Amino acid sequence: MHNTDPKNDIRPRNVIRIEGARHHNLKNLTLDIPRDQLVVVCGPSGSGKSTLAFDIVYAEGQRRYVESLSAYARQFLPQMDKPDVDKVEGLSPAISLEQQTATRNPRSTVGTVTEVYDFLRVFFARLGKFYCPECGRPIAAQTTDAIVNTVLAMPEGTKFMVLAPLVEHQKGTHKDLFAKLRKEGFARVRVNGVLHTLDDAPELEKNKKHTIDLVVDRLVIREGMAKRLTDSVELALARGDERMIVTVLEGDGPGRDIAMSTLSTCPSCRISMPRLSPQLFSFNSPQGACPACNGIGSVDYFEPDLIAPNRGLSLNQGGVIPWKSAYRQSQYGPQLKKLGKSHGFTLDTPLAEFPPEAWHALFHGDPATGWPGVVPLLDLSQQQAGVWDHWTARFRQSRPCPACRGARLRPEALAVRVADSNMDEFTSMSIQRALEWLQNLEFTGHETRISEPLLKELTHRLGFMVNVGLEYLSLGRNMSTLSGGEAQRIRLASQLGSGLVGVTYVLDEPSIGLHPRDNERLLGTLRSLQSRGNTVLVVEHDEPTIRHADHIIEIGPSSGWLGGEVVFQGSVEELLKAETLTGKYLRGDLFIAPPETRRKARRAITLRGVSTNNLKDLDVSVPLGVMTCVTGVSGSGKSSLVMDSLYRHLLLHMGQKANSPGTIRGIDGLDLVEKVISIDQTPIGRTPRSNPATYTKIFDEIRKIFAGSKEARTRGYQPGRFSFNVKGGRCEACRGDGQIRVEMHFLPDVYVTCEACKGKRYTAQTLEVEYRGKSIADVLDMTVRQAREFFANHPALVRRLDVLAEVGLEYLRLGQPATTLSGGEAQRIKISRELGKRNLPGALYILDEPTTGLHMHEVGKLIRVLHALVEKGATVIVIEHNTDVIMASDHVIDLGPGGGEHGGRIVASGTPEEIIANPDSVTGGFLL
Repeated sequence: MHNTDPKNDIRPRNVIRIEGARHHNLKNLTLDIPRDQLVVVCGPSGSGKSTLAFDIVYAEGQRRYVESLSAYARQFLPQMDKPDVDKVEGLSPAISLEQQTATRNPRSTVGTVTEVYDFLRVFFARLGKFYCPECGRPIAAQTTDAIVNTVLAMPEGTKFMVLAPLVEHQKGTHKDLFAKLRKEGFARVRVNGVLHTLDDAPELEKNKKHTIDLVVDRLVIREGMAKRLTDSVELALARGDERMIVTVLEGDGPGRDIAMSTLSTCPSCRISMPRLSPQLFSFNSPQGACPACNGIGSVDYFEPDLIAPNRGLSLNQGGVIPWKSAYRQSQYGPQLKKLGKSHGFTLDTPLAEFPPEAWHALFHGDPATGWPGVVPLLDLSQQQAGVWDHWTARFRQSRPCPACRGARLRPEALAVRVADSNMDEFTSMSIQRALEWLQNLEFTGHETRISEPLLKELTHRLGFMVNVGLEYLSLGRNMSTLSGGEAQRIRLASQLGSGLVGVTYVLDEPSIGLHPRDNERLLGTLRSLQSRGNTVLVVEHDEPTIRHADHIIEIGPSSGWLGGEVVFQGSVEELLKAETLTGKYLRGDLFIAPPETRRKARRAITLRGVSTNNLKDLDVSVPLGVMTCVTGVSGSGKSSLVMDSLYRHLLLHMGQKANSPGTIRGIDGLDLVEKVISIDQTPIGRTPRSNPATYTKIFDEIRKIFAGSKEARTRGYQPGRFSFNVKGGRCEACRGDGQIRVEMHFLPDVYVTCEACKGKRYTAQTLEVEYRGKSIADVLDMTVRQAREFFANHPALVRRLDVLAEVGLEYLRLGQPATTLSGGEAQRIKISRELGKRNLPGALYILDEPTTGLHMHEVGKLIRVLHALVEKGATVIVIEHNTDVIMASDHVIDLGPGGGEHGGRIVASGTPEEIIANPDSVTGGFLL
């Protein structure tokens, strides 16, 4: 429906007009989206919001731009499918900022994605100075004139010597050197810091290291000495391989040495440095990357706890997983017996009873017995294979590179400093602190002109990142560790710096991961984009964002095939009067009531001395058997505590792979947890073959039902006959896909319905088998609600279908491709699979921002589902900013008080009521 109020009349030239939109579940929509305004699209999860915003507005804008290019250029660009829509008018170039999971490329950091790192490389190359990594002294290449002028600048009357370093810490008597110097007419040398004439040069011990400096001249600062000084400096540099020493004589002491050089070489340590260039600071370039880790910052290694996860087993029982085979036992048996005799164990001794030194010898080798060690043997087999072995990868962990300690750069790059920081130290600062550091820098002389444009660009870009609430991140943070909301706001900050005008920005829930305290800054950022003359189209469930919109479009009335309609379009004031789901929640007709009672925990997991990332040596008790919410402002350390520390150490305890587990002193109560499950919003499958039925194992039950039918038994069909993933019953023309992909080169690939099966995925013979008049293809096309009624006589199947309905997914088709599901739908399908289990004692579920993609009404359903998990004996830990979820929790751990270096402490802990009563809690103020 379109608002026709004269006050809000929108002329066609100021709108994006969409006519006949039927893409996915949209029901032939026709609407006008006002341009140059902040427009919010809201509605239930799966109602069609993203289809409208991304698949139509963004995709069509992008597609038209790409089609304006040459055919040659188009083949290098991703092609957008043409949406199912009759007409789209008034489009401007579109930019999409989605909250998809950040890139998995280990080389992508916050600095590289925002392009700040490119300016930083120039900044350090043009304004940085080398400092010797050994002695810490500045290294600077000077001209002969510069050296002379430095010496002449000393006070008049200063006595000094000009020396040339000849021998540095080298063994020998050096008699030949002394004889040669005497022959050349030199008179004095300094041997091991003591002056001698060459005629009485000391006898040096052959096996000791010595240092010998040639005294070229002895001078006093006075007028008219510049010519002699210049000659002496040139001679000293010639004899000292472009290095020399000026020793200032003070009283009767040995004097104060000043090392000088015309090379970027430390005059004392003789360490040479390369020419300063931006490439030296790139960890993606061989010139700058750490040679040990190739610029990744981490290295893989074989972890004994993964190689032998069950220490209750002996070597003979297969305690070392890679050597379970009889061949391996016979190959290494004699050597292991010899090792056992030396360290007090047999091949039947459980690994748990191995003394620490025996455990170390088993895995890392024992020179005394000649045993090479499990880890070196696995390393050797990996090298001999010459390829990445996916089977042995399960035994490998990653850890910071021991050479660069995670800095990614080679030592020469880390030896360059601006003021007091090198590149790694700067990129490890929080963005807020890095911005302050840059603003406090002072340069003189020609460096002032060089620094001005660089500082301007760097401070502007870092300022944009602060404006979108990311001041707690560091530029060196790997993009794969960020939430979808953080990654989206980083891209938003990059767009702020571009200064584009007349563009349509399409954003997907930019408030994800933001504490309510930080929402105002994000809204200010969106406003700044809009005020420049851009259209900002935001898919959002966040109430403050909806209330700040110029125009609101609500899609509904429900999800899936029950949605796809415009149920409201207009201003905030009009929405507050509307009888739509969002309108009722905004004015308080509908709300999520907190539980009347809070559960009390009897047991807990206790983490001691947690100092992961910005956490400040915390001791934390996480109660078991209740629902706990970990909250706090953005960057306060929530993920560091729950995901990096608790979750990864639980995985390690269970013998599962966990890269870079957090830094803790100890953890108690691990044995109280039998399994740990992290439920996030990643897709349940990456191909159309995956769907709700296959993921939840409902399809297994359905295939058994069909295989048990009279017709199937007569034909001898087994359950596998009804799978579209294996040969037998599936259509081989499309291999069970139901459609065939046709490559179109520089045009988007075209998917055509398979002519053999007409899109049904199965052979005609398979489709002839029916259950209650429906084929297997008909069942896959049913919704959860329809399937529940159809299979009412099968309690086990109905129970699983009921769980899907319980999480609010009764509208989903059983065979809907996983690639078409929203993040919120994928997450709830995962939860439903766990809910389908009868009892869950000892199970611990961790959910990171589960309200992403959920409407206020669905948040209430999610809360009920999470409490259902707890009622079955499970423990639920939620990282969340949503106030309704916090209020529904039994226990709250509030971190803060700020983000980044200002966070990492427990501000408050207890029931939601205790959090509200705590004046130190920022979160508590938003729960009132």
